[in-house]
Amino acid sequence: MLVGTGGLVLFPGTPLLAEANRGEFTPLSEKEMLIELKTFVEHLTCDCTFITHHTVSGRNLTGPSFLKRKDTIVAALSQEIEHGDMDQMAAIRRSKRTL
Repeated sequence: MLVGTGGLVLFPGTPLLAEANRGEFTPLSEKEMLIELKTFVEHLTCDCTFITHHTVSGRNLTGPSFLKRKDTIVAALSQEIEHGDMDQMAAIRRSKRTL
């Protein structure tokens, strides 16, 4: 059986699922996921199509020409980290059935 924890699926037979079942693993919160994504984006230096399943303040940050949009993406993530409604984001994530 697959175990979903928001945006993360824990697969049978994996050490991570066993840790979760023992209470030794706690998935990231919405805010922690945004901080992780922002850190990744800040360090990404290749021009690419940026694809994310995060919706930030009603905006989808997915699109081409990443380097031209990098500062805008980082600013949107920073704004959401500081002022976003994490409970609403968690509710949206829980309602999703697929990525």
